[in-house]
Amino acid sequence: MRIDETDRKILIELQRDASRSLDEIAKAVGSSKTPVWNRIRKLREAGVIGAQTVRLDADALGFEACFFVLIRTSEHEASWQRRFLEALRERPEVQEAHRLAGDIDYILKVRVRNARAYDAFYQALISEVRVHNVTALLSMEEIKSTTALPL
Repeated sequence: MRIDETDRKILIELQRDASRSLDEIAKAVGSSKTPVWNRIRKLREAGVIGAQTVRLDADALGFEACFFVLIRTSEHEASWQRRFLEALRERPEVQEAHRLAGDIDYILKVRVRNARAYDAFYQALISEVRVHNVTALLSMEEIKSTTALPL
């Protein structure tokens, strides 16, 4: 799908706050409601816009500990990788998981209530899949967090 300047403006506004009314978004991009709604519909159909969710405040809900977990493995078979990915998908504590190039094989972003909850997560994970080395880094302060793309 070809995205023009008006589409970009709409996407920027949706990234700022998708809960705003269609009238507010149309006004912000300098258009009217129906053309903006049609563009949003086309962007959804093309897969440019995915599911809309709500951002929750983790601290307000008691999830005060954010760990970045670095995983090295000596296992690279497809069956191990399948079990590992299933284990990650089944754990709601894992907010992000990335396979990396370099010395570290995977990095996870894990959000839990406290260090004890992280230990329970860790123990459960290593009981399901074998890993060579795990390093957990506790985030002391979240400086910036966004899902917005630099359009």
